[in-house]
Amino acid sequence: MILRLVKMTFRPEETANFLAYFETIKDDIANMPGVLNLKLYQDYNDENVVFTHSTWLNESSLDAYRSSRIFGEIWPKTKELFADKPVAWSLKLK
Repeated sequence: MILRLVKMTFRPEETANFLAYFETIKDDIANMPGVLNLKLYQDYNDENVVFTHSTWLNESSLDAYRSSRIFGEIWPKTKELFADKPVAWSLKLK
C-alpha cells in the first residue's frame, strides 16, 4: 500500500478555480483501479496551499494512473494554476 501526498501552492486568484475543478474530477480519480482513498486538504493558515492525500493498492496502480488519459488531462490544467512547484511524497506504512 502506498500513501501519496502532493502539496500544491496556487496563485491566490486560482485557488477557488482549482477547488471547483477538483470537485468535477475527484470521482474520476477515486474510481481509478487501485485507488483506496482520496482526500483533499487545505492548509489551515494559507488557503492557497492544498494537499491531495491518496492511498493506492500498490506502485503499479499509481504508475498506471500517472500514465492514464485522465492524468494527462488533469495535470496540465492543474499546473497552469500553480504559484510554486508542487512537492510530492510516496510513503509506506510501518
